[in-house]
Amino acid sequence: MKRYRSFILALGVFLACNGVASAEILALLNYESKPDQPVRREGIAIMDIDPESRNFGKILMEIPLPSDLVAHHIFFNRDRSKAYVTALGKSLLHVVNLREFPYRLRAIDVPDCQMGEDLAVSEDNRTWYLTCMGSNNVIMGDALLDRPMRAVSAAGPSAATIQYPHGIAIHNGIDRVLVTSTVKPDMSDAGESITVMEAASGKVLSTHKVSSQPSPAKSAPVEVMFSPNSNPPAVHITNMLEGTLWAGQWNPSDKTFSFHQVDDFGPRQQGMPLEMLYNAKGDRLFVTTAKPGFVNLYDNSDPGHPKFLKTIAAAAGAHHSVLSPDERYLFVQNSFLNLDGMSDGSITVIDLKADKILGSIDTLKSQGLNPNCIMLLPTQPGDLRAGLSE
Repeated sequence: MKRYRSFILALGVFLACNGVASAEILALLNYESKPDQPVRREGIAIMDIDPESRNFGKILMEIPLPSDLVAHHIFFNRDRSKAYVTALGKSLLHVVNLREFPYRLRAIDVPDCQMGEDLAVSEDNRTWYLTCMGSNNVIMGDALLDRPMRAVSAAGPSAATIQYPHGIAIHNGIDRVLVTSTVKPDMSDAGESITVMEAASGKVLSTHKVSSQPSPAKSAPVEVMFSPNSNPPAVHITNMLEGTLWAGQWNPSDKTFSFHQVDDFGPRQQGMPLEMLYNAKGDRLFVTTAKPGFVNLYDNSDPGHPKFLKTIAAAAGAHHSVLSPDERYLFVQNSFLNLDGMSDGSITVIDLKADKILGSIDTLKSQGLNPNCIMLLPTQPGDLRAGLSE
């Protein structure tokens, strides 16, 4: 790890001293080599994705990662002062303090976690919850000291495990955490349910089927997200293998959720729905489908019943997406687990105001790399961001 820190420090000094041109939109992208590459590489790139910048599509800084980490997703804490990087290949969670430049990775040992998938942070910024698909549990961690506290695995009165946990969402206002049951790591089995936990204690309260098909439906719910500004709270769920979108609504009187299907991607010849994204107001919902690669836009004025508006073409493996701060541009990262036919490797750039696709960023793709996640670099005070963008 010392050589990685030395490299980052040297690169940060180089960038600050040599004056990289400024950019309005900086993105974090963790990447890995495509399967046909002779040497495996992993890293995190900081890239200018502003279509109006002279550095559009250029990598301004790279943070190398161990080639066997299989870094998966990037998540922020609530004030976006930290970034967490999950890993499929090792029982490690990495954290980056975004208020210290140059950025440095710190490894957190999570021995009870195999295949760390998604991470959610409590609204008070004190606790994180990490889903571990390979070990069938959720790790609760201290988000101030960044160390694991306990593993949660019991589900309901039968004390069965939380099966193949992947997606996770938290709402401290109702003291609830929701976890999806997705797929066995070797893809030989798939789940069909959502598990509801008590956020404060980690106690498992209930499990709910999210499929209209007979059990075992193997619908593989993959992501769950609370819709912003919804009252009472509502969640949306993507069923990866079933190809459907579901909603869950909170009932304040009995403190339970009810779930129902709101859309089917099959009639639009789309499969593998994955990630969801909301605009700041919460009245628009974007859902990506990896096969063959689209973004579906919904009117989310009524979160319990999102209304489909239109489909926007992306590329094979359409996965994570981000909106520019002014919500004019939508950027879609096109790669899903290096899977054949779902790993284009590009970033589709969509102008929502002009309602057209501007093109794609092929910077990583041209180097034989696939981006695995895209997140906007949070705006930081003073010279931290200036070290990259001046």
